[in-house]
Amino acid sequence: MATDIGIDLGSSKTVIFSSSKVVLELPNVVTVDSDSWEVVYTGEKAKQTLGRTPESMQTVFPIEHGVISDYDLTEFMLKEYMGQAFGNKVLRPRIMATLPAGLTELQHHSLANVVEAAGGRNITVIESPLAIAFGLGLDFSVPHGSLIVDIGAGTTDVAVISMGGIATCNSFKVASFDIDAQIIRYVRKEFNIEIGHLTAESIKMKVGTAIERDVEIAVVAKGRNVFTGLPESFEITSSEVYEATKDILDTICNAIREVLNKTDPDLVADIMNDGMYLAGGGSLLSGLAQKIEDYLGIKVHHLEDPAHSVVKGAAVAIKKPHLLKNVDYQMRSIKELEIE
Repeated sequence: MATDIGIDLGSSKTVIFSSSKVVLELPNVVTVDSDSWEVVYTGEKAKQTLGRTPESMQTVFPIEHGVISDYDLTEFMLKEYMGQAFGNKVLRPRIMATLPAGLTELQHHSLANVVEAAGGRNITVIESPLAIAFGLGLDFSVPHGSLIVDIGAGTTDVAVISMGGIATCNSFKVASFDIDAQIIRYVRKEFNIEIGHLTAESIKMKVGTAIERDVEIAVVAKGRNVFTGLPESFEITSSEVYEATKDILDTICNAIREVLNKTDPDLVADIMNDGMYLAGGGSLLSGLAQKIEDYLGIKVHHLEDPAHSVVKGAAVAIKKPHLLKNVDYQMRSIKELEIE
């Protein structure tokens, strides 16, 4: 039975890490009955209903920009996921849950309460960049600055870490979902075709790029013509996707610069010498690391598994609570709970 669990409850998916491996990774999407608001589907089944539900159903993202927007649905969803990951009962697990940087104490408690209701007992909530720092094995005993950028689905978290704490940070509501939205807008404007979020995400993954490619590639996708209402195919190239999304990517680069502008010059000097760490599923966009390097003049270190760097770091932190000595986090004891 798992006793130490890391949970990354993000805008797009929940990742649960235990026993040195990812034990569950599912979308944070819930399909509900429009009248009763009762849950019909969660996870992958719910994601497949995006843009495909009848009037009697709605598809809901219970977590928006890294913050819980529907407490009851998030609780139901996480309880389902915990049950899938560990069986019918989870007894007294210690849980390290993550959330975006710079959120309020109330938002910390909100996440902790959801995890408690889903079966947690000893719960700590920490910022995602700090969890990544733990996973990287940064030396927290020295006053030395490290820049960590976590590009997720709903937020881009930028934090400067020193001595095991966050010196400067901010969470920006510009991330992967906004790239998808820009692709949707571009296709409507240039092709007069409506596409859904799943199609936009697929286009981004196949031909999306943060810098202009030397060799042009293209993908054929399908949508609905805005004038005729009929289905229609279209071809979109990597250069067109680049044009559609470059403003969002510039915004992400400016967000990093904004945090550096508020950082002590000595810490910035450390970062210039050592480089920065780029994490999160959004960092997998082709050419993004190169764009950030060119924009900021700072070397970017590629992580081995950027999509899971947050949850893996949380698992490290829960096994080494002494790493939290320089920050205000303590394991809080909560009544023993079971998933019925």
